Amino acid sequence: MVFLSKAAAAYEGQADEARADDSGARGSEEPLHVASRLHAFNRFELKYLVPVEQAAEIRDELAERMDRDLHSPVGGYGVWSLYYDTPQLRFYWEKIEGLKFRRKLRIRHYGNLEQVTDDSSVCVEIKQRVNRVTQKRRITLPYGMARRLCDSREMVDHSAKESAFIQEVLELTVRLNLQPTAVTGYQREALVGRETDTGLRVTFDRRVRGRDRDFHFGVQTPENRFTIPPHLSVMEIKVNERTPHWITDLAARRNLNLVRISKYVQSIEAFGLAPRSVFHINEADCPPPTLTEEQPPQQRPAQHDASLKAGAQ
Repeated sequence: MVFLSKAAAAYEGQADEARADDSGARGSEEPLHVASRLHAFNRFELKYLVPVEQAAEIRDELAERMDRDLHSPVGGYGVWSLYYDTPQLRFYWEKIEGLKFRRKLRIRHYGNLEQVTDDSSVCVEIKQRVNRVTQKRRITLPYGMARRLCDSREMVDHSAKESAFIQEVLELTVRLNLQPTAVTGYQREALVGRETDTGLRVTFDRRVRGRDRDFHFGVQTPENRFTIPPHLSVMEIKVNERTPHWITDLAARRNLNLVRISKYVQSIEAFGLAPRSVFHINEADCPPPTLTEEQPPQQRPAQHDASLKAGAQ
């Protein structure tokens, strides 16, 4: 579990970070110097909501021109994020109002939550939007240290190159009185581009759920709810510069429509923390798929191929 967490976290960032331009990370501020634990990257993101069965078909079609993320096992891997916001939900409303510049602070864990300890690796991340560009800056820390930084607002050990980011996190938490507000979690499958499409990454997130309490990742029986209907998957196309034409052709051919959707916003609304709440389903009412259901088509018994796609349940 620890290996998956570190590997998935590294892959999610480092492949893009190697090609990222750090100089635009904070506008007029000094350029961010990337250290071994600290990473920054920019990219464009396109999001679609698709039924999980159709998502499996699209994934299989993409696999003809893309490779499976080496750290994405059959059935995918867990992604869990603890989001911070002001008592007035400033970050939530900035997203709803579509501000051209907005930020979010979160702690993210890759992998399952069983046996998460203070020594487990997590990412403290500032995700921001500048016009159409998504920018991420994050540092990998032990979970206990990350909570001291974000919850207790304490300075933690860091290198000189990490100082600017650590100071920014502290400044945000203190000035805006940021508090743990919502947890989101989902199962992710990821594909990466080949050759000329090396900047391309496509992810499929299913079983998207969240909670507004029990903010510690190690809680044994968290009260999660589905914040996106479990028959739907969030498909994200992520590119450094431009979307390959064959990807846009695929989206058009399958009548996929772009959506503005935020997993954090969905959690806020599902728990009634903002007045737009429209949906929630208890997680216990929709158990996860069995191991057989998670197998790729070529590994399943032939009689199940028609009804069970990988990740379709």
